[in-house]
Amino acid sequence: MENKIQIVFATGNVHKVKEINEIAKGSGIEFILPPEGFDPDENGKTFQENSFIKAKDAAVLSDSISLADDSGLCVEALNGEPGLYSARYAPTPQERIDKLLKNLANSANRKAKFVCAMTLVDKHGNILNQEIGECYGQIATRQAGLNGFGYDPVFVPNGYDITIAQMPESLKNTISHRSLALNKMIEFININLIDR
Repeated sequence: MENKIQIVFATGNVHKVKEINEIAKGSGIEFILPPEGFDPDENGKTFQENSFIKAKDAAVLSDSISLADDSGLCVEALNGEPGLYSARYAPTPQERIDKLLKNLANSANRKAKFVCAMTLVDKHGNILNQEIGECYGQIATRQAGLNGFGYDPVFVPNGYDITIAQMPESLKNTISHRSLALNKMIEFININLIDR
């Protein structure tokens, strides 16, 4: 598969694009950063709306097919918080983890899930496909591990006794909410957009 299809991945996060390309390895698709000036106003009411806002913004800016994800951590005992505001829950990644653990300090219910909503749009911003991936687990009582980012150091996926931040990248990329959504999206792209 020497002919790779390039798709703009609507994020300013270089780490995220690296992770996405790692998951997509061997699919014939390469994801690239949007051009300078990508700064969408994420004012949607759902993960899906926000992913559409980002994808459309990147598509119009780059004049090409774009994919965006919007993801977050939803904690059952906190009525789904931090949810849409996962990245804005507190000023820094460490403060976000501290706030989450503090808010759950007296809770026996540690159930949580990572949600990833993805939207693929054409170069005019029209929706081609949407997918959702969910990874269920528990919030640990203390953080552990140095891999990953965001809430990975306090999230223990169901069926494991380590946090996502303690996992090798290769394992994380098979069970994460992002990989579940992306694999469904790659299947759609391969069937509908790539000329064989």
